[in-house]
This record gives sequence, structure tokens and C-alpha cells, in this order.
Amino acid sequence: MTSLTKDFFIGLSNNRLLNANAKKWGFRLGAEKFVAGTTMESVIDTLKELNSRGISGTLDNLGEFVSDKSEASLAKTEIIRILEKINEYNLDCHVSVKLTQLGLDIDQEFCIGNMKEILDTADAYNIFINIDMEKYIHYSKTLEILKNLRNEYKNVGTVIQSYLYRAEKDLKQLRDVRLRLVKGAYKESDEVAFYSKEEIDRNFIKLAKNRLLGDAFTSIATHDHNIIEELKGFVKKNNISKDKFEFQMLYGFRTEMHDELAEEGYNFCTYIPFGDDWFGYFMRRLAERPQNMNLVVKDIIYGKNNKIKKEPIILGTLAVTSVLVWKKKRNKKDKVIS
Repeated sequence: MTSLTKDFFIGLSNNRLLNANAKKWGFRLGAEKFVAGTTMESVIDTLKELNSRGISGTLDNLGEFVSDKSEASLAKTEIIRILEKINEYNLDCHVSVKLTQLGLDIDQEFCIGNMKEILDTADAYNIFINIDMEKYIHYSKTLEILKNLRNEYKNVGTVIQSYLYRAEKDLKQLRDVRLRLVKGAYKESDEVAFYSKEEIDRNFIKLAKNRLLGDAFTSIATHDHNIIEELKGFVKKNNISKDKFEFQMLYGFRTEMHDELAEEGYNFCTYIPFGDDWFGYFMRRLAERPQNMNLVVKDIIYGKNNKIKKEPIILGTLAVTSVLVWKKKRNKKDKVIS
């Protein structure tokens, strides 16, 4: 059942129609609990407040389904503006970017050009840029582009997903690069990725310990308190400096742990997504944590005045239709395979 629920939300996250309608209606479905706002201006106060509590941030200007160069150029311009705002307000914050948002699926050289403009600005302000890892079809290209960029820039790193079989090998190749370690949020084939939670968790802990014993800075991104406690014990046992790593969690998730870890003297960073292109991101978060669905159901049906909402119901209908189509296709595929 857990697997089916995850597949359900991953299917929704890839639906262009739902994504387009979600943009029209703004925040719905409880997304405001996990997405900080729609503009950079709307998240500045959030960042200031986090910084005042000893918590840093990484900003992700959400964007998916970029299909032409004008959209990618607009995304690049907005990211540069974000960097300027971080510098202007002296915020303790770096920026996370997606290569598909900057034109990877359109023209790789064009995408690299956009990244270089971003990195030039980031370098001038001494701000780190993290390249988010996306679906596996973009994995090799992302690492290739990172290698290309690091010939000129040192303020750039990427993400390694512990559910991938090749993660350990790639970590060795990237031992001198600042990285974020995550479990992985996309639906991948069992030909390239572990499927069970136990295997993914076990690999995550193994990879995290290997990184902690190295020299490069690592963002350990997990909400699992058991994994965090094990790694805290590992750090203490091996006399590892807290300056070599940070714990990282998503905005809106397990927020009580954010302050606890910061108060214990650990570097802590909150991953802060914002923008009107929130739907795909939000659906993937529900895929990772289906128990948040109760927030969605409540938000779909009722507004603050306890009156039934119209637009979200339309969106919900579209979602159900989308899932029925997805299930029908999946059943056909299963019959062909059998």
C-alpha cells in the first residue's frame, strides 16, 4: 500500500495539466505549509527569522516543465536576482538550482551558459550554488556538467541520492566536492535503485559515514531521527568537527528538530522552496510522507470560513482523473508484461 501511495503522488507530480492549473489558483492543498511563498520578497522575513535562531537556509526557486529558452532565461535572471537579495540583506543562505529549469532538456551548452552566469554572480557574493539532482535520466549529464563547471568554479556542488546503486562509486569520484546527501524522491527502476526503505537507509548511513571521514563539507539531508542519532554518535566517537557538515531538512517538516539540532551546536540548514510552480515539488513531498495527506484533504474541502472551495475541488477532480488514466496505463503495461 505504501508503494502504491508513493506511485500515486509521483504520478501526479509529473502531470503537466495539474501543474498548470495549480499555478492559476495559487497555493492550495496545504502546500503553504511546505512551500515558503511565491516570491523572493515573501521569503526574506522567513530567512531572517531562521538566521536569528542560528539556522541557515538554501533557497529553491521552484520550476519544472521548462520547454523553451525564454523560460530558462527568465529562471536564470530570477536566480541571479535571488543572489543579489541574499547579498543585500546579508542572509546566511545558499541557493539550490535545477538544470532542467535552466534549459538542460533544450540545449546542454545553453544550460551551461546559464549556470556560468549564475556562478559568476554567486562567486562575487561568496555564495555557494548546489545543483539539485533530478530524475535518473538527467543523472549522468548533471555530473558531466558539474565536472565541466568545476574547472572554473569552486562554489558549486551537487546532490547524491542514496537509493542509487552507483552512489558509493560517485561519492568517491566527488570526494573533494561539497555535496548534499539525500535518500531520493523520484520513482526509479529497480535496475538502478534500491527499492526497500531498509536498503536505502542502510546505504544512506554508510555513505554519510564515509563522507564524514573525508575532508569535504557534507549536507546530511534526512528527517529520520534514528539516522541522525546514529550519525551524532559516529561524529562524537571519531572526533569529527561539526564544521565539516550540517544537518538539513525541508521547510515545514519536523520543525521542532531544526531548533533542537541548532541549539546542540550542529550546523543546521533548512531547504526552502518557493515560487508559483509548487505542485510537482509538493506531490513528491507527499510521496515521501503520505501521512501529510490529511492536511491536503482538509485544505481541498474547506476554506478558513468553513465553506467548501470550488477551485480546489476542480483540481481534485483533475487529480483523480489523472490517476485513473495512470492506473489504466499501468494495468495495460502489467498485462503486456505478464
